[in-house]
Amino acid sequence: MLSPVERASQSEGTKISLSTPEKKIILGIDPGSLKTGYGLIESSGSRIRFLECGTIKTGGGPLPPRLKIIFDDIQKIVQQWSPDEMAIENVFLARNPDSALKLGQARGAAICAVMVDNIPVSEYTANQVKQAIVGKGHAAKNQVQHMIKVLLNLSEMPPTDAADALAIALCHANTRKTMTEFKSKAQQRYPAEVLGAIRGRRKKRFTL
Repeated sequence: MLSPVERASQSEGTKISLSTPEKKIILGIDPGSLKTGYGLIESSGSRIRFLECGTIKTGGGPLPPRLKIIFDDIQKIVQQWSPDEMAIENVFLARNPDSALKLGQARGAAICAVMVDNIPVSEYTANQVKQAIVGKGHAAKNQVQHMIKVLLNLSEMPPTDAADALAIALCHANTRKTMTEFKSKAQQRYPAEVLGAIRGRRKKRFTL
């Protein structure tokens, strides 16, 4: 005897979708010329699973060899975990120009390491990350650490740089989920041709 689902699936013109949320491995990076934190999570709908985190320590000395360490180590992480997307902190301010320059080059090394494999990269400011994880844009680092421990159900507090990297990955997962839901609702409410026409008008409006 057929079940209601089997009967429905066999009826003419009836289609049943039993799809599950798409799983994405997200690599979060907290860049630094001396210490670069990294964190990996698996996002599937509203479910988040912790995979790994750590800190890439470059030591002292000239900057170019330190950038190579960041590049090489992130490539090893990519080869091991095959992340689908990367999220990295976008830094606007630094204590001095020299620090800003070194930090920018560390970010560049990290981004290039994943772009070799054409992994999409998203950037978030520190305030955006703290707002998403703690609920306020000027939260202290120990507050971020605590929330990461709670949200990912970790047995112990992760190191500061690793916690920041996991926070960036979580921020991206939340943003991605929100945008996916928004897009899905828009497609349900408006036909594809209507959305296409709206996008076309916006391009004309802002094109010089």
